[in-house]
Amino acid sequence: MERNHTIMQFFEWHVTADGKHWRRLAKLAPKLKERGIDAVWIPPPTKAVSPEDTGYAVYDLYDLGEFDQKGSVRTKYGTKEELLEAIAACREAGVAIYADLVMNHKAGADGTETFQVVEVQADNRLEEVSEPFDIEGWTKFDFSGRGTAYSSFKWNFEHFNGTDCDAREDRQGVYRIVGEGKRWNENVDDAFGNYDYLMYANIDYHHPDVRREMIEWGKWLADTLDCAGYRLDAIKHIDHTFVREFTEALYADRGDAFFIVGEFWNSDPGACQRFLEAVGGRISLFDVRLHYNLHEASEQGAEYDLTKLFDGTLVQTNPTNAVTFVDNHDSQPGEALESWIADWFKQSAYALILLREGGYPCVFYGDYFHIGGDEEEIEGKKMAIDPLLYSRHHKAYGEQEDYFDDPRLIGWVRRGVAEIERSGCAVVVCTGEGGEKRMYVGEHRAGEAWVDFTQTRDDKIVIGEDGFGTFPANGGSVSVWALPDPV
Repeated sequence: MERNHTIMQFFEWHVTADGKHWRRLAKLAPKLKERGIDAVWIPPPTKAVSPEDTGYAVYDLYDLGEFDQKGSVRTKYGTKEELLEAIAACREAGVAIYADLVMNHKAGADGTETFQVVEVQADNRLEEVSEPFDIEGWTKFDFSGRGTAYSSFKWNFEHFNGTDCDAREDRQGVYRIVGEGKRWNENVDDAFGNYDYLMYANIDYHHPDVRREMIEWGKWLADTLDCAGYRLDAIKHIDHTFVREFTEALYADRGDAFFIVGEFWNSDPGACQRFLEAVGGRISLFDVRLHYNLHEASEQGAEYDLTKLFDGTLVQTNPTNAVTFVDNHDSQPGEALESWIADWFKQSAYALILLREGGYPCVFYGDYFHIGGDEEEIEGKKMAIDPLLYSRHHKAYGEQEDYFDDPRLIGWVRRGVAEIERSGCAVVVCTGEGGEKRMYVGEHRAGEAWVDFTQTRDDKIVIGEDGFGTFPANGGSVSVWALPDPV
């Protein structure tokens, strides 16, 4: 029987820009595998506008830290050679690689071009506030440092449908490019009227040459890295017909086992369902609704109704398509989507994604190791998360039964499987003053003495002849009860 699978997002926004991150990954790969983490989501490996950039202001998709462009050969994380060495180390350790792809926009153009635009309202991109006029836009990408290596495709304003800067007037705005066939892509999120435009020079997926080039690049990158999957950035801003075309091309090229997860940052379960249907239902999405439910629970404490924690979540409706997470680089303090789960609830939140049946959980580097930055560093919670990773790898198997009957005290049981010796667990999450749950773990467990793997409690709970145990948890805490391993 396969063990449970777990992802780690192997970066946070303020990872030190010392060019050593790929080397850190190579070194840590065996230790991650020991903890039960068998896949890592790496940051964008492509050249960005500077060696300090996290990677989302992407410049050259074919430069993985190989060419002298934008101030360095390396990216923020290292050179192409170091990246490939890290992937090889991960493969040897049994850790899969999921690479982050930024396909919505391009930044750091090599020159300006003159073309016509109309300005639109920032909060309603369908409302034009000017007649067509000429601007000088940063849309010319020559990649002189790379030349024609890997691809001879050069980008110009015809390949974009929007931009944010008029260099002629030194003025910022949201400008839709005017021309034959030029319009916003329709199959995108409907925020701001139409949310095709996000930032920088917006890639126009109406253009057949663009679609063809981006698919060829996606195949090239997967072949070059020999990675196991992709994380697709900002896909609610990308025409979903292209997302479907792209993912189907990658499955055809790499096989059905290739894993693709999209960042569709929308907490509306109906929108997520419609998007999955539109792109063919094969990819996964991050469970944004669950993240916000966890955040609300951490803010409200005992006032939050834990019995409704999974209402409206992707893991509830589409468990095989859901990548569950607690926090990430966008939700961490100071970032665009800040919604940081409070410290007191962090371990409970991880128990809620790591020890349940549905979803593919992702542990955040910033939670596990630390968050850096110039202002306030946040210490990692490795000591709190490790027992949960251990429990996921060794205990959290088998049929699940929920005991969601108290707004401040919930629990669930995993009955275990015969193929994994001593598997099975009982989990109790408490936001009130403490309490206990009487839960059924199986009559065959009668007489077993279970302990709390979080080491929050030092009790031993003996399972009764009827297969029930009464499992406690401290206030504002989580306890994971299971049969201890032999000494």
